[in-house]
Amino acid sequence: MKLSEMREKTVDELNQIIIDSKKALLDSRIKLSMHKLENTAEISKTKRLIAQAKTVIKEKEMASK
Repeated sequence: MKLSEMREKTVDELNQIIIDSKKALLDSRIKLSMHKLENTAEISKTKRLIAQAKTVIKEKEMASK
């Protein structure tokens, strides 16, 4: 998901993206520990997505004040 697409979403939608991404990150870490994860870059991409969503939420909170 691009950053411009994230900025169009509401805070509730972004919070849901964060929750889903954290679940996916946990699954990826479990697969990594069991040596079943084929694409290890998936972990860093998921972490980046979570950080971007949190940043957009913070921007929206600052803009509303």
